[in-house]
Amino acid sequence: MPTKPLKPCAVSGCPNLTDGTYCEKHRKERNIEYSRFNRDEELQKFYKSKEWRQLRKSYLESHPLCCECLKQGKYVTATIVDHIVPIRQGGKRLDANNLQSLCLSCHTLKSNKEGSSGFKR
Repeated sequence: MPTKPLKPCAVSGCPNLTDGTYCEKHRKERNIEYSRFNRDEELQKFYKSKEWRQLRKSYLESHPLCCECLKQGKYVTATIVDHIVPIRQGGKRLDANNLQSLCLSCHTLKSNKEGSSGFKR
């Protein structure tokens, strides 16, 4: 299966190429920054919990492809385990029936549509 060409990292002056927006180094920095300053404290604790990390890992192992991309006939590796019904809207946190595997792009689109990016409100 052909892969899409790599493009420069979105951080000004970074020489690294990536298949996403940021290179691995800057992606990690952005995720840390997001979690530190924007995510609700209760959700921070949940997403750091042993139970969530174990469930997330096993879910990605058994569902390695983005479910939204698959609907379009594309085979894209999933990197995010998403709650179908967001926790803030009453979705069950550790219920595998409330989870789906998504790529970063599809997860961002879904979160933006829902208005549930995890930011403090």
